[in-house]
Amino acid sequence: MARSKIVVKFAAFLQNIGSQGLLLVQAFGAAGSGRMDGPEFSKSLVRLGVHSLPVVIFTALFVGGIMVVQSAPLLQRFGAESLLGWGAGFGILREIGPILTGLMISGRVGSSNTAELGTLKVTDQIDGLRALAIDPTAYLLAPRIVSITITTMLGTVLSMAVALLGAAVSGLVLLGVHPLLFWNSLTGGLLGPGDVAHGVLKSLVFGLAIASSSTAFGVNATGGAPGVGRAVNNSVVTTAVLIFILDALVSFASMGGR
Repeated sequence: MARSKIVVKFAAFLQNIGSQGLLLVQAFGAAGSGRMDGPEFSKSLVRLGVHSLPVVIFTALFVGGIMVVQSAPLLQRFGAESLLGWGAGFGILREIGPILTGLMISGRVGSSNTAELGTLKVTDQIDGLRALAIDPTAYLLAPRIVSITITTMLGTVLSMAVALLGAAVSGLVLLGVHPLLFWNSLTGGLLGPGDVAHGVLKSLVFGLAIASSSTAFGVNATGGAPGVGRAVNNSVVTTAVLIFILDALVSFASMGGR
């Protein structure tokens, strides 16, 4: 009995992943063919993207400082303060920056996207668009999916820069590491463009997961207001799980390519 429930839940999970993939294909197909609504895309980019920047910047600044606080005792024990830039940069560029931004965007933007689309769905407004001969994918879904993907990528690049700034300031205050020494350690050859590209690639994958998951749960919401609440909850949880799964897959793939 328990095994059958697990099988059913796993099948439902795979079905949800398949529907998300199909949704991405349709959305980017509409964007590539020029059918995506331009004004709606601009509004989505500002509302979902620009308004998320203060939260991303504020969080990233303190995360950079926390990394220095955690690593300071070990660096001082071995007299390796000069490696602070490399240690902070490696963690921020390849892991902390993309994951942090992905979770923040998922919590703020993804949940909002699911709630809005879920409300439109349970009040039959999406069907109303079809009745007016307006394609919901081109007018409503594609602008949100593309804007969330772009927001996650640009937000990740910004968060990585701000987190490194926070780490440099914390290193100066806590360890007396001059920012120039921090920069030389960061760019001294142990880290390179490949590490930045690794983080940006993860942000792209995370952005696609956030956009597709939040949109899919929203347009499939049923049951009125309680159903919208369940859709938001399922969207946030599923997206968080997907972010960590995809993070592991991208990390293992990059190890295999070395």
